[in-house]
Amino acid sequence: MLKYALVLLAFAAPAMAEDMTYDDCVAMVDRSPATAEKKSAAWQVHGGGAAAMHCHALALYALQRYDEAARVLDALGRNRDVPAAGRSALFDEAGSAWLAADKPGQAVTSFTAALADKPNDLGLLSSRARARGLIRDWRGAESDLSAALAQDANRADLLVLRASSRWAQGNKTGAAADIVRSLEVYPDYPPALVERGKMKYSAGDLAGAKRDWQSAAARGQGRTAADAKRYLNELQSKGGK
Repeated sequence: MLKYALVLLAFAAPAMAEDMTYDDCVAMVDRSPATAEKKSAAWQVHGGGAAAMHCHALALYALQRYDEAARVLDALGRNRDVPAAGRSALFDEAGSAWLAADKPGQAVTSFTAALADKPNDLGLLSSRARARGLIRDWRGAESDLSAALAQDANRADLLVLRASSRWAQGNKTGAAADIVRSLEVYPDYPPALVERGKMKYSAGDLAGAKRDWQSAAARGQGRTAADAKRYLNELQSKGGK
């Protein structure tokens, strides 16, 4: 979910007709996003300004209208009346909304705008790297991940992502080194086991790949476990024991 951009509280937005404040509107998003969407839209018409726009974006996101939410957030981020820190937070939220809308290219643009004000932000670098990976910009993803890892070398998740980016570029040695390091930081880390299994499979070590994927399937959750099970099924269909 989007995080609420508290920087907008600095805006002296007028209350709605019902004396609703920004906090009231945000609370309504949790209770009834459809009602919050309608009321925040009306608030904008009556001069609610950036606070009303942001609440409207939150309501749109809660209603899974991700594309619309992203567009509102990007528009807010371009508002030069918003302090720099606020613009960065808004573009960050826009990037997350674009990802939810399955539009990683637009997400890259929003995260890049956020990084203009916070060029060394680890979270933003990581988010843009993930978005770049989705559009197969492996070199860009690796660059962002290396910058993020320079700040925190013990992020097993980022090491796995960089390994994937390096592998996609044909840098098998660098990819393997990242996986080794990630498993030193986080022994039996399921995403690392999935990637190591793929590397072993590529090298012809089918038994080793199977062991890694079995462990990842048993230990992992969500997409990680699903990927491991898919690889195991594919291995079995190809005659792997």
